Amino acid sequence: MHRFFLFLLFSLSIMVACEQEQAPASFPPIPVVYPGTPTEMVVDTYFSVAVKDPYRWLEVDTAAAVEAWVRSQNEVTFNYLDQIPFRTAIRARYEKLFNFPKVSAPQKAGDYYFFSKNDGLQNQAIIFIQKGLEGKPEIFLDPNTLSDDGTTAVEMIGFSPDNRYVAISRSDAGSDWNQISVIEIATKRMLQDRLDWVKFSTAAWTTEGFYYSRMPEPKPGMELSQANQFHSVYYHQLGDPQSADKLVYRNEKAPQMYHWTSITEDLQYLIMYAATGSAGFETYYMDLKNKNGKFKALFTGFDYKNTIIDHVDGRFLIHSNQDAPNYRLISVQPDKNTPEDWIDVIPQKDDLLVSVTTGGGKLFANYLKNATTRVFRYEPDGSQEQEIQMPGLGSAEGFAGKREDDVLFYTYTSFVDPGSIFRYNVEDGTSDIFFRTELAFNPEDYEEEQVFYKSKDGTSVSMFLVHKKGLVLDGNNPCYLYAYGGFNVSMSPYFSTSRILLLENGGIFAMPNLRGGGEYGEEWHKGGMREKKQNVFDDMIAAAEYLIAEGYTSSKKMAIAGGSNGGLLVGACINQRPDLFQVAFPAVGVMDMLRYHKFTVGWGWIPEYGSSEEEEMFPILYAYSPYHNLVKGTHYPATLITTADHDDRVVPAHSFKYAAMLQACQQGERPVLIRIETSAGHGAGKPTSKIIDEQADLWSFFFYNTASPVKYPIED
Repeated sequence: MHRFFLFLLFSLSIMVACEQEQAPASFPPIPVVYPGTPTEMVVDTYFSVAVKDPYRWLEVDTAAAVEAWVRSQNEVTFNYLDQIPFRTAIRARYEKLFNFPKVSAPQKAGDYYFFSKNDGLQNQAIIFIQKGLEGKPEIFLDPNTLSDDGTTAVEMIGFSPDNRYVAISRSDAGSDWNQISVIEIATKRMLQDRLDWVKFSTAAWTTEGFYYSRMPEPKPGMELSQANQFHSVYYHQLGDPQSADKLVYRNEKAPQMYHWTSITEDLQYLIMYAATGSAGFETYYMDLKNKNGKFKALFTGFDYKNTIIDHVDGRFLIHSNQDAPNYRLISVQPDKNTPEDWIDVIPQKDDLLVSVTTGGGKLFANYLKNATTRVFRYEPDGSQEQEIQMPGLGSAEGFAGKREDDVLFYTYTSFVDPGSIFRYNVEDGTSDIFFRTELAFNPEDYEEEQVFYKSKDGTSVSMFLVHKKGLVLDGNNPCYLYAYGGFNVSMSPYFSTSRILLLENGGIFAMPNLRGGGEYGEEWHKGGMREKKQNVFDDMIAAAEYLIAEGYTSSKKMAIAGGSNGGLLVGACINQRPDLFQVAFPAVGVMDMLRYHKFTVGWGWIPEYGSSEEEEMFPILYAYSPYHNLVKGTHYPATLITTADHDDRVVPAHSFKYAAMLQACQQGERPVLIRIETSAGHGAGKPTSKIIDEQADLWSFFFYNTASPVKYPIED
């Protein structure tokens, strides 16, 4: 009773603070008693250096002891979150914000158009079909009926050339493993075809079947952790059992390679790409008109990326960064591929040519200028350049279709624009709004800006800032600093419903374009790879220092956040500058840089990070590996680690080991918690109910540990 009375007084005091818009100096600490995590004497030797790994036993995520540890950690975490007085109010507000229709751009297949739609709070979006743009939408496939908990996600991955069939990829509980099935479009009838153990694949259709990529069946009980090898190309004849599928390509000498395929629109060439990971890839082609045809090399080696966009008049159109770090579009004759024969269709420019799509007999070039989208239309020979005006400085994608299509679609979004779908008329080059999302907030209340700051070595780095108009730069604003910094991924403006919770409570969203990303071309990417990875952490730390120096926020009000490679970023930064951040959110992070390549598809990241088995890379990885550089007795930020039990890309062992070590090293009262989601994976396909729960928990933790008042009614 005494505890309840104190809690009630505390709740009332927060309500008063909210009404007066005065931030308290701090909220009372919530006591945390961590579960005891046993250690073991495991020592690995790397080039004469002994490295301890006391929590190695947590790698066996199916072991009874690990399952018990997960339950005990979740119990501590949710007990803490339950005591945050405004958590329920935040969840209620987020659910209201999230409850709006989410619609994808239409995709044409013959006489039909397909689109996905979530009415608001459905766990998964439903795929709809309609005949023509004026037809009545009908449910084509509802993933919500495929599982009781809404954790089954589906995706259309390829239409047959006659538009009679569509291949569907199904993922359960967030796993990267997929099952391919086939649906007859006109009847909506699911065929008997079932293809298992598929990973990272499309369906490249011929007239009678399709090519796809799969891996050997893993050992029972090891489906989510075993190192995956021999990613191979198969051909599936429609109506056959999977056991009859023909092995088209497997590299027996290099088991740690990815292979994926596509087919040119004229159905003449099968294209195959072979990659060791995130760097460059090799490009091959096979003439399907030759019954005895085999793959021929078009580009070999892994220094460049050459993607075939189309086949026109006996030549391939190729999006290439060979001798063009910002990319260009070249025309190449298949059997005469020498640089002297290449024709520049769209030459390299100062801005990054992200992609080129085709539709309606035209080319559409998507550029990034300071990480925001510019789109230009060209004739197939690269002539008659015409810019397509965007509504503002945001991100756009689409402009894809068949040569005969006269209408194409594209989407546009920004930090404060929830997104619009535009219909593009190929003949006259005009656009009109096809669908616009409406939300329960006013975007006019907020503003976006882009700033530039200097990193440690003097490199200029761009950063997006989003906040309420009229923000006072007094250093008291809560700030959420989010980034990725790797794998050539470009961080452009995008809308996030959960971010509104931050903005309408006076917070700042900051997103820098760190080296390692792709915003400024391949050289920018290489500036944050392998031995230069420290540049990424320096860029992030400099971003935080800039925000403090300019009065946007303070170290007591700042959170650092990132997922996957961005989780590694968070771990490395709080190790190197624990004083700079009040809160940390490492999500599904790569935290053990010495063993990451030993699990599932981790070997595919070696081109990006390097490997601990390379003598020159071991000391570099060891110097920043989040798990190995925690120091006992250090005051680290309040940290909420998030992962999921079905994450078979960055296995949860990374987060398990890191959480155990950080809890053992933490000094002071700031909590170190790990939130382990069940029946979820790396992020894709996560159901709405889990998204709302997780985001409510993250923002509650953020506001509480930055002592930031929340302006929502709090229930007693």
